[in-house]
Amino acid sequence: MENENVSKNFIEQEIDKDLAEGVYDHVCTRFPPEPNGYLHIGHAKSILLNYGLAQEYGGTFHMRFDDTNPTKEKMEFVDSIKEDIKWLGADWGEHLYFASDYFDQMYECAVRLIKKGKAFVCDLTAEEMREYRGTLTEPGKESPYRNRSVEENLKLFEEMRAGKYKDGEKVLRAKIDMASPNINMRDPIIYRVAHMTHHNTGDKWCIYPMYDFAHPIEDAIEGITHSICTLEFEDHRPLYDWVVRECEFENPPRQIEFAKLYLTNVVTGKRYIKKLVEDGIVDGWDDPRLVSIAALRRRGFTPESIKMFIDLCGVSKAQSSVDYAMLEYCIREDLKMKKPRMMAVLDPIKLVIDNYPEDQIEYLDVANNLENEELGSRKVPFGRELYIERDDFMEEPPKKYFRLFPGNEVRLMHAYFVKCVDFEKDEDGNVTVVHCTYDPETKAGSGFTGRKVKGTIHWVPASFAQQAEVRLYENLVDEEKGVYNKEDGSLNLNPNSLTIIKEAYVEPSFEGYGAYDSFQFVRNGYFCIDSRDSSPEHLVFNRIVSLKSSFKLPKK
Repeated sequence: MENENVSKNFIEQEIDKDLAEGVYDHVCTRFPPEPNGYLHIGHAKSILLNYGLAQEYGGTFHMRFDDTNPTKEKMEFVDSIKEDIKWLGADWGEHLYFASDYFDQMYECAVRLIKKGKAFVCDLTAEEMREYRGTLTEPGKESPYRNRSVEENLKLFEEMRAGKYKDGEKVLRAKIDMASPNINMRDPIIYRVAHMTHHNTGDKWCIYPMYDFAHPIEDAIEGITHSICTLEFEDHRPLYDWVVRECEFENPPRQIEFAKLYLTNVVTGKRYIKKLVEDGIVDGWDDPRLVSIAALRRRGFTPESIKMFIDLCGVSKAQSSVDYAMLEYCIREDLKMKKPRMMAVLDPIKLVIDNYPEDQIEYLDVANNLENEELGSRKVPFGRELYIERDDFMEEPPKKYFRLFPGNEVRLMHAYFVKCVDFEKDEDGNVTVVHCTYDPETKAGSGFTGRKVKGTIHWVPASFAQQAEVRLYENLVDEEKGVYNKEDGSLNLNPNSLTIIKEAYVEPSFEGYGAYDSFQFVRNGYFCIDSRDSSPEHLVFNRIVSLKSSFKLPKK
């Protein structure tokens, strides 16, 4: 038992303690996104952590949209968030909620606070409120409206609800302590006037609760036991506890904070991504260069790879940043045994086997994955004319170049040995055709041992090849300069973050595959069929990740 406790993270240890001491007799967690953008890789940590805890303790997991700010919220974001969470494997079952469903109860809580003398209507402007607030070293000053009577506050608050005041004209504030060392406790605003149409409640309300007031009430209404959130809310915890205590909820939830997930040289800020989308620099919130969950899915990442990545990152209180290469490591590990290894030529030149019969086509047996026999094999046509990669031939090779050059022999993967005998160039001096001869004795799988060659290259059959578009991605950010320009706060963008190859060729084995299906293109990397732009007639592939990396898992 002792070792089991050591391996548990600090949140699990706190939950164990609460259950042992009878604070709670069950576990109920939630994921509460604000529907004002698409979720990103950092949210995946919170989703999988909250869902994982509910699973681990045989509890329940709630999905709740924190939709208390109608200025930024859209149904598009609600739908995308639902899709992302389902894709990650977190199942909320029947527990799908909206904060806006509780607006009536939140209003009643605010009225209760006014009646208890714990809240008041304030007429200070936003600027005046800042002046009254004090600093980290100096206490704040009490509002001149702080001591209004309960009756006056109830009347004014009802008038706020009835639409009598303009936006910003009045607010409802909690009455706590203007001298508190924690600025969040200095009579924070809990309701504001905002004449806006809400995506869920329409025009029923023209006052809306502030997040710090709404969130603890939502958790308490739903019976959440452990409100797991990120470290920036640590200073807000006293206010969270104050709200559930003063609103007199039984079995109040407990807030526990953990460190956010930061990726090096990656853009996660919603306002930056929104600008990239609006400026047309990326083609939407799911552009494969982003790390939104939708973008990672479109690029070809799997839920399993993201879960592996989150597990490797661990849960702690210490802020740290993780290298994107670790995420790439996880997708390679996930795909390498699962996916077929296909042949695709991204920068083609023609190879002609001069002594191969002109009209002959033979079908070669090709293993789908040499490391996993269960994936079976396929038949690939082979003929006199093939496409090979441009850099698999050199007229004047350097030392230790073992691919095709005049007089050299290589193996064509799954096929025969071929020897380069000649080549053709266009008027600009570019090689267009390589001529070879083949040795019929050297067929792969025939047991030929007469001689060995040092190079093996892949190919696709010219008369059966399917033309495809291939998109190669690099980091959206210029890694040498870092994410943000220090002078104006703009993004340091990498001009080479996307390379589009219009005339790649793939072997004719992609029939029946569709959106999100992924493969290893031998020697080129892992690729995924694009979910938005690809069609059976015009295949579009996104490179998920290259084949190799210098990244090594840190030793424990």
